[in-house]
Amino acid sequence: MKHTIYFLLAGFALLSSCNKDFLQRNPQTSITQNEFFNTVADLETYTNGFYSMMSTNSYDPYTDLYSDNISINTGGSETDNLIRGGITPGTVAGWNNWGNLRTVNFFLAYAGKAVGDQVVINHFMGVARFFRAQFYYNMVKRYGDVPWYSAVIGTSDEELLYKPKDPRTLVVDSVMADLEYAIANILPNRTNNTMLTKWTALSLLSRVALHEGTYRLYHDELSLQSSAQAFLQRAATASQTIIDEGGFAVYNTGNGGMDFRSLFCSNNLSANKEVIMLWKNSREEAVANNTSTVLDWQWALSASLEHEFLNADGTPFTNVVNYDKKTFVEAFQNRDPRLAETIMPPGFALTPGGPSYISKPSFGGYLQIKFFPRDAAVRGGWELNYTDLPIYRYAEVLLINAEAKAELGTLTQTDLDNTINLLRRRVGMPDLNLVAANTTPDPYLSAKYPLVTGASKGVILEIRRERRVELACEGKRLDDLYRWKAGSLLGEDSKGMYVPALGGIDITGDGVEDIAILEAPGQEGPIAGLPPEVQASVVKYYLSDGSFYLSNTNEGSIMFGRDKQQPRNFIEPKYYYFPIPQEQIVLNEQLTQPAGWE
Repeated sequence: MKHTIYFLLAGFALLSSCNKDFLQRNPQTSITQNEFFNTVADLETYTNGFYSMMSTNSYDPYTDLYSDNISINTGGSETDNLIRGGITPGTVAGWNNWGNLRTVNFFLAYAGKAVGDQVVINHFMGVARFFRAQFYYNMVKRYGDVPWYSAVIGTSDEELLYKPKDPRTLVVDSVMADLEYAIANILPNRTNNTMLTKWTALSLLSRVALHEGTYRLYHDELSLQSSAQAFLQRAATASQTIIDEGGFAVYNTGNGGMDFRSLFCSNNLSANKEVIMLWKNSREEAVANNTSTVLDWQWALSASLEHEFLNADGTPFTNVVNYDKKTFVEAFQNRDPRLAETIMPPGFALTPGGPSYISKPSFGGYLQIKFFPRDAAVRGGWELNYTDLPIYRYAEVLLINAEAKAELGTLTQTDLDNTINLLRRRVGMPDLNLVAANTTPDPYLSAKYPLVTGASKGVILEIRRERRVELACEGKRLDDLYRWKAGSLLGEDSKGMYVPALGGIDITGDGVEDIAILEAPGQEGPIAGLPPEVQASVVKYYLSDGSFYLSNTNEGSIMFGRDKQQPRNFIEPKYYYFPIPQEQIVLNEQLTQPAGWE
């Protein structure tokens, strides 16, 4: 921290736009208040650099890599390492991003001296406070209590530099104050939806308020339950303001699942009324993403996620007898259309009319296709995909509104019709009925979330289902598990598709076996009865390789060898936070570790 807190926007390389006059100013490696912050244009140039912080969260906006939505992740995962006991204060990373905060505070210290339209100056001050709020709430989610710095710390301010942590309550209240300022001062409309607006600030405040309200409600170890209601109420009112005044709408042209897909596979979402803010990608500007990697690269999705999608008639799939013994093809029959737009369905092809893509059982079988570019013209490989990425979308606002009101006990059927049911109607799913949900809470979800009680239990559970289904792979699931105090779900061994027996399996839905799961090379008796041409074409996988196994020896759900070798274990409440690196505790003796890491 001592090294990073003095950081002064070195190189200014993160700025997304600048002018020739600025590029010619000296010194080239730093900015001083005397030669900058003089005009509104200066403020805009500086704050454009903040937008790179949108991509510095602990997750990608097109994956759920660190949650129970994933069956297996063969790449690096800090959360996965945590639940397998691999994280200690001596090995953990983090706590080294304070330079981002100093960049914001440096701006706030001197932006007020700029000459120009005060409304516009206040707008850019609001932009800065938005990013400070985003920075700090990410820190609160990771560490709980953290030191709050609202001003630039200089070389003579060692007392402040080595201060102890401030309590969560103070930091979160400060985050909310920053966001309230941002809402009041950021302009409601910009030239495009890649820039912050009042509605983005309201969206972040709604997200933070819901997170904090539910975190305090369910984490009784904090003894902050009495303050939860105020945050839930603000989440409800802020999201309602967006609903009533923002002019946004659920994208629905009557094309069901195709409308849902287009939000994640389009190279131009600039006019889409569901997008509050997006990360714009374009070949012309050489700005790309990596969304093609969601399909069959280092991870796949879980049976746990697949099971929560409803049947097409609105009934729970988990009510079906032997739901967990449905084959890969059977699992997609008569389901919520969003399932086949999230997990690769039978017969999926990379190009229209091309050969069906074959899933790998070593990944569990449920490959992610949400965010996978369908158009080869915008799908170009590593960091060469040009689909736009929604960062804030109206669907999340609707889900926040419904959940906050349900937790407050004020939710009505009209509220459901104006939120959850708009999302369901987009894909042709039946409406959620308030009375029916509360009369007969789903037993599968009740077991998953035992802390949910009270008269609104049934609808809260259904809203959680809807949130998981609608926002799958958008980087929200881990935060949800943490705020609901449901981290124990991360400790459960993940599962893939069901395998009824060793032998051939039809993946594409054409009735012909595409892959075969066998005990070991040479033990091909289970496929001996297949036609010779099928025996020759099936892709063979062997349990003896050890990467996966079946839950009941020769049949059952695909499970993963890593969970045997390095068992999962979520320690409550310790693992709701990460430790501070030990080297930082040495540098600042007033810092203390989060609960459980002492």
